[in-house]
Amino acid sequence: MPTRRRWLAAGIAIAGITWGLPAGATAMPQGLFLEAPGATVAVILAHGQGLGPDSQVVAPLRRGLHRELGWHTLSLQMPVLPGAAARSWQRGLAYVATFPDAFARIQQAIDWLREAHGVRRIYLMGYSMGGRMTTAFLAEHPQPGVVVGYIGVGLVAGGPEPLNTNLSLRKIDLPLLDVYAEDDFDAQFAAARRGFLGARLSQVPIPGARHDYRGHDDEVLRAVVDWLRRQEQR
Repeated sequence: MPTRRRWLAAGIAIAGITWGLPAGATAMPQGLFLEAPGATVAVILAHGQGLGPDSQVVAPLRRGLHRELGWHTLSLQMPVLPGAAARSWQRGLAYVATFPDAFARIQQAIDWLREAHGVRRIYLMGYSMGGRMTTAFLAEHPQPGVVVGYIGVGLVAGGPEPLNTNLSLRKIDLPLLDVYAEDDFDAQFAAARRGFLGARLSQVPIPGARHDYRGHDDEVLRAVVDWLRRQEQR
């Protein structure tokens, strides 16, 4: 008998009928997917604390990268703790317990893109808490030859591993794009990275932006698109 599933096609949830996945196949992770038929490059995006796959920063990026580059984009639903979304030191520490789940979702996304869509090159992107999760994932689970670059927007350092993106980035041997709000605490963390990441780090400040990057979607998208095009030309 067929089973009912929820498919996410071109970012829209569609109720459909499927006869199930082939034995051993990786299922699509929870999130929003924009397919680019024939493309072999994809970007996986991870949202900030308490948010979702169509929230600030990741929403304009997932659509804009698909439109401008013709690549697959998969914006993941990352683990979200119940309760208020306000940032605090204690709240950040509580998220450490969700990191194994976050790692499993990222790995599932990588496997699904490769198996179901023939993707060969993946760029991983994280915003704020999503940046903490994705950098920690790469530090602990390198993906040589598969994940070929990392994009951070509003990366937050400070604190112990695995929360401290700067500590995680020291362990990641990939080209890195670091987009940060020039007029917020993001700039302090970005300044600390310059001293140890060397030539593989590209930094782009966003003048006038705060950590939520509202009103600066176009600048963030342009910084990411330009960097990705340079990476693919190498």
